[in-house]
Amino acid sequence: MTKILVGGVGKVDVAERLKEIGGLEVVVTNDMDAATRLMAGQADYYIGTCHTGAGGSLGVLVGLLGAARCFTFGRGQATAAEAAAAVAEGKVAFGFSIDQIDQVVPILAGAIHERRRDG
Repeated sequence: MTKILVGGVGKVDVAERLKEIGGLEVVVTNDMDAATRLMAGQADYYIGTCHTGAGGSLGVLVGLLGAARCFTFGRGQATAAEAAAAVAEGKVAFGFSIDQIDQVVPILAGAIHERRRDG
């Protein structure tokens, strides 16, 4: 089963939303632990939230994993195509602002589910 680590200011809400969607193992953690687990192959993805969506949700992950493995949805309207492309490109850490949880989580979970079916 795909393991998703969840951190940031909205981690509890993101975890609840992912559990509602189902089909994923969800672990609430922090960004440093998540980076360590991702680097060790102990998890598949990380989802982090911050107040602005400008990158604070991924600061540690970008520093330790590299920008090429991270993706922020920023402040724009997230789309399924955007999420699918990011997952297909090998992004493993995703960030967005807490006011986008209801919009981004289902889109991102769908992209991850689809990738798992295809891959």
